[in-house]
Amino acid sequence: MIGVDNLARRATGMPARRGHRLMGIAILLPMLAFGLGGCAARTSAESEVVPLPGLEGGGLVIKKAADPTNVCVIIPNDELRARLSPEQFAVLVESETEPAFRNAYWDNHAKGIYVDAIDGTPLFSSQAKYDSGSGWPSFYAPIDETRVELVEDLAYGMVRVEVRSKSSGGHLGHVFDDGPDPSGLRWCINSASLRFVPVADLEKEGYGELAKLFK
Repeated sequence: MIGVDNLARRATGMPARRGHRLMGIAILLPMLAFGLGGCAARTSAESEVVPLPGLEGGGLVIKKAADPTNVCVIIPNDELRARLSPEQFAVLVESETEPAFRNAYWDNHAKGIYVDAIDGTPLFSSQAKYDSGSGWPSFYAPIDETRVELVEDLAYGMVRVEVRSKSSGGHLGHVFDDGPDPSGLRWCINSASLRFVPVADLEKEGYGELAKLFK
């Protein structure tokens, strides 16, 4: 396993993880679903790939946090503060971690998809959700790996892999190599970063093409 997650930190009395402040110049782009967003401009086509035990290869590209020109980040603004709850803002924008077992979706067993709470991009499906015992929503795979990006996280002297939304730049959580088959990965995601859309509402909310995931 790569480092320890915040459940272990809570058990040992260590503070919850506060993410890196990734610096960059932002271009604020209107997002269709919520009319807000912000992703730092990329000025480089390539980013250094960081080899991390258990997660290297397999098509997963892990970017160095020290390269903000190639990492999608969010710049705080008044519109985001107005539209997101304080907890959502703390997690998505400031890279905080919500409490384990005291969040909206850790024990949600309903069928549906989980979308980016900022711009509505479909990120995870209940079909890949499982009970990891961590107290956070856990998935063995995203709907589409191209919709997320992985960033080296060296906070608190640990080596972890942060998961960010590629479209909005929002902090989602971390990915670990202690998950179940078929991937062997645990995508440990904050509920505050997500919005759940039940299967019955997919068509109404514009996600009708994803109904095929549940047939």
